[in-house]
Amino acid sequence: MSPEKRYLTFALGKGRLVNSTMELLEKCGIHCEEVTDKKTRKLIFTNEELKLKFFLAKGPDVPTYVEYGAADIGIVGKDTIMEENRSVYEVLDLGFGKCRMCVCGPESARELLNHHEMIKVASKYPNIARDYFYNRKQQTVDIIKLNGSVELGPIVNLSDVIVDIVETGSTLRENGLTVLEEICPLSARVIVNQVSMQMESDRIHKLINDMKENL
Repeated sequence: MSPEKRYLTFALGKGRLVNSTMELLEKCGIHCEEVTDKKTRKLIFTNEELKLKFFLAKGPDVPTYVEYGAADIGIVGKDTIMEENRSVYEVLDLGFGKCRMCVCGPESARELLNHHEMIKVASKYPNIARDYFYNRKQQTVDIIKLNGSVELGPIVNLSDVIVDIVETGSTLRENGLTVLEEICPLSARVIVNQVSMQMESDRIHKLINDMKENL
């Protein structure tokens, strides 16, 4: 008698990626309507037929759940993967949730960047900002961690520029700011626990291939 198949668990970043992720999984024949039911108070959602479990988590926590094996597979933005720098396999670019990580500020700050002057940088992503300025630009900067409304930084003279996600740029324009440098493009990615990739290789590779074929 074959051993009973164990559950594979997905950790999904809360927010705008969830609906796109579930639409993709449904194209792959994986259904779990409860995940997108905003009225439910359940924390874990199960597809018994395929032995799959799903839970929603704050984006920055998804790589942590995957690294420690609480989830086998995670779906989260590239920005979170870069900032958290966890030991997980990044296996697939899903292509949705596209935006950019950029250095932004008033047009007058462009000269400070061009001349590699010592500047103050506010960001919700201090690790990404540090890597960009120290390793890619070789520019010494003072990084200030903020948790929200980062655009305020240059407006109230807390910082010279900010490092933040830019989708349409409308918030920047409304506040007299602009994109000064682009750090990298971003989109939703699939990450996998390193042990799960070995122990459940066939099932996980089939899932990845099914998602790739339905993008």
